[in-house]
Amino acid sequence: MLQQVYGHSSGSGAQGGESLREDLREFLSGEAPLHQLDDLTKVNPVTLETVLRCLQARYAADTFYTNAGCTLVALNPFKPVPQLYSPALMREYHAAPQPQKLKPHIFTVGEQTYRNVKSLTEPVNQSVIVSGESGAGKTWTSRCLMKFFAVVAASPTSWESHRITERIEQRILNSNPVMEAFGNACTLRNNNSSRFGKFIQLQLNRAQQMTGAAVQTYLLEKTRVACQASSERNFHIFYQICKGASTDERLQWHLPEGAAFSWLPNPERTLEEDCFEVTREAMLHLGIDTPTQNNIFQVLAGLLHLGNIRFANSEDEAQPCQLMGDAKCSIRTSALLLQLPEDPLLETLRIRTIRAGRQQVFQKPCSRAECDTRRDCVAKLVYARRNMQSRVWSGHLSTTRTTSPA
Repeated sequence: MLQQVYGHSSGSGAQGGESLREDLREFLSGEAPLHQLDDLTKVNPVTLETVLRCLQARYAADTFYTNAGCTLVALNPFKPVPQLYSPALMREYHAAPQPQKLKPHIFTVGEQTYRNVKSLTEPVNQSVIVSGESGAGKTWTSRCLMKFFAVVAASPTSWESHRITERIEQRILNSNPVMEAFGNACTLRNNNSSRFGKFIQLQLNRAQQMTGAAVQTYLLEKTRVACQASSERNFHIFYQICKGASTDERLQWHLPEGAAFSWLPNPERTLEEDCFEVTREAMLHLGIDTPTQNNIFQVLAGLLHLGNIRFANSEDEAQPCQLMGDAKCSIRTSALLLQLPEDPLLETLRIRTIRAGRQQVFQKPCSRAECDTRRDCVAKLVYARRNMQSRVWSGHLSTTRTTSPA
């Protein structure tokens, strides 16, 4: 039996393999064009080759959505597609008696979800999971869903309902540049890769009208602050403040032109996401005033200087590691920007405190590797708590940021 399953038998196993190859040839050379198969459950036989060939044919025909049973498969076109997300198309899917019979589209998923909420006597939460690898288009898909719900969940007769819905939609969209600046980075596969998870909650009343929203982030990739892979970059916000700060801000944050930072690799690359003004304006719309913004950016500059601190092995294990090169200047500047006393900060990086019992306290100098690790941990902790756990409440929208160890 095992030999037959793994194809080691010269009998039925070999015959089954030949039959499968014949089925593949027959399916791929059939009369019906592959791009017309709008549901992968219609593929027969279902193999990796037939599924990929079907998706390839639909992609070549500029058809980027395909059903797979109750799941929607979306392909990133990597180009603008006119009218694919137009308001007229939204209304068509919303007004259709059976939207599932229309062409596969993200609006089909949105409309089915909305109808599930609307048709229930007691409201039951509905969830839409958008998943995929880096560059697949998850952020764009989420935006399309939010836009669709904003349109269909507004009362057609109430001006106040339209005003609230538009305000909620705008504030959600305003949160995107901020979350992307602090949580996205340029990777090998995507210039604007999300390095965190995002949970968006849209809140409806019993009349199925949108009344509020909440955005929560989780699992931030904090390690990227202090460690970036080759040819990748740190979070966008570090490049934004270094490239977009004014002359006065550079003086205030100790970011002179041409300064080199260990945690700022590939600074010569210029991306669309490096626009500092877009982030600042979005923060203002979310209620983060200019003084608060400056405090945040000052802390980020302090982290960049923290990354320039280098340690040398001590000849005496009983003595703390010495600072290398310009590390003394870096620790002084970092402490100033982080508003921390310089000596306690340096002691935290170089000396480990061990408590034994209730009274005894020992201090042990750290090795060079341990000093580097403690420096990186401080940076990751400060970045996560300072930038990703802030909470903004305004009107009908709450934006919440939380993190978990990553």
